[in-house]
Amino acid sequence: MTEATMKIVADLSRCVGAGQCVLTEPALFDQDPEDGTVVVLDEQPSGDLVRAAYDAVRVCPSQALSIEE
Repeated sequence: MTEATMKIVADLSRCVGAGQCVLTEPALFDQDPEDGTVVVLDEQPSGDLVRAAYDAVRVCPSQALSIEE
């Protein structure tokens, strides 16, 4: 996998609004002010943010985040 081919995918039907993704990398994630669900700010990160994206997927308690390669 290369940086250019990865994409962060958020399944809002699974998101519980825990905010672990935002705490992991606020440059990539935010929370919807209405319901607290994840908002992906950069679906195709590069550089150091690639690792942060994988970390956020790993810590998501509802497994709402995934990486498409």
